[in-house]
Amino acid sequence: MAPFFGASTIVWANTIAIVLVALSIGYWFGGRMADRHPTLRALCATVLAASVLMALVPFVADPFLSLSVEAFDEYSIGAFAGSLFGVLVLVAVPVLMLGSVSPWAIRLKMHAVEDSGEMAGRMYAISTVGSLVGTFAASLLLIPLVGTQRTFLTFALITALVAAIGMGRRWWLVPLAIAALMALPVGTVKGAEDGDRVIHEADTEYQYARVVQEPDGVRKLELNEGLAIHSLIKPGSYLTGGYWDAFLVDPLTVLPRPPAHLAILGNGAGTTARAYGHYFPDTVIDAVEIDGELLDIGREYFDLRPRPQLRLHTADARPYLRRTDERFDAIFLDTYRQPYIPFYLTTKEFFALAHDRLRPGGAVFINVGHPKDSDRLEKVLTATAGSVFKYVARDPVKHTNTILMASDSPFSANALRSATLPPDLRPIANLAADRLAEPLPGGDVYTDDHAPVEWLVDASIVQEAAGGNGGN
Repeated sequence: MAPFFGASTIVWANTIAIVLVALSIGYWFGGRMADRHPTLRALCATVLAASVLMALVPFVADPFLSLSVEAFDEYSIGAFAGSLFGVLVLVAVPVLMLGSVSPWAIRLKMHAVEDSGEMAGRMYAISTVGSLVGTFAASLLLIPLVGTQRTFLTFALITALVAAIGMGRRWWLVPLAIAALMALPVGTVKGAEDGDRVIHEADTEYQYARVVQEPDGVRKLELNEGLAIHSLIKPGSYLTGGYWDAFLVDPLTVLPRPPAHLAILGNGAGTTARAYGHYFPDTVIDAVEIDGELLDIGREYFDLRPRPQLRLHTADARPYLRRTDERFDAIFLDTYRQPYIPFYLTTKEFFALAHDRLRPGGAVFINVGHPKDSDRLEKVLTATAGSVFKYVARDPVKHTNTILMASDSPFSANALRSATLPPDLRPIANLAADRLAEPLPGGDVYTDDHAPVEWLVDASIVQEAAGGNGGN
């Protein structure tokens, strides 16, 4: 689902809800079928059919979800309805059929009413243990090692083997056919636009990631549904024309010189870290990325070269800040995952932690990604950062990206204009100085207890889709 609809809480909620509903119906269905057909063969036939449907899921998912995205985008329905419909069509029926197993098996194993409680408890205990084994095997072992398609096929094969044992010799053709599907090459999960080429893709521990190369050699890192670019490299250049360039100059609105020690929270494949290594080679950088595979992608496809001043950390941003004893001149927060920022990086408690990790006069710089012409999230982050820091300013780089700045020292456009910079950065600095603006008023202060980031962003998306003003 993630490559098409993302991996937000809403998509997870839809997935879990459909599975639970399908299981509930399956329990009812299994109970009725167990009374009408109390035979092992009937149960095994149902399980075998479910295994076939499960094996087909990864092959029909790409064309079906691609068409679903196009159809739902046309009517601006969004990820909620799209993911709900996608999960319903793809997995509801096989999950329902597998849900029928427990009550059916209890019926077949029960020989006396006196033993019914013990028998039911034993069956559901076995079922729960199996669910735990399957969950950890898929997420920690199979998906990282063999990918999503072969993970589906592995579980389908195991299920088919178990069912075929109770069906007879000729039904062994079904698990053999599923095993044969393992030999099929795994194609590109999502095709690129006309002229572009997918040169790498992976199901990481956290998300779907792919590297797309344009005909002119520009490379882009896309995550999940691919609506945003998370890292970018242009041949022969350290600049991008995007919000990453603003990170190179915005610190000089408050610092007298480029940061001596910098933390990048949300390094991605290293666009900002690479540029700093070129323009400010003396800056010590602690680059933090929760998804270690993105760091590997950065090394292989985005020229993220190792050097003594660059220290790469595979860690979550806030736990890293809490553990580290380092103090920074600047902290960059670039944990934008289309279209959200993790809620625990938007709260008063987080900004208090960041404040504690700054040297005197240091500042926090946040990439606020948002729907076009929507400022709801920016207002919330402004109010929340302002509850901790004395000064807040903004650099509206793009229609969908604003660099929000917070410090105990004032920000100055004139300081940026007069700063000593490499010639490549002078035009960028002048544009940033012209854009530097006062913070937006309004917005609630978010806390760890209450930070409804996804609802806020979703409301903006819905309002924009309806033709309203997402900034209200």
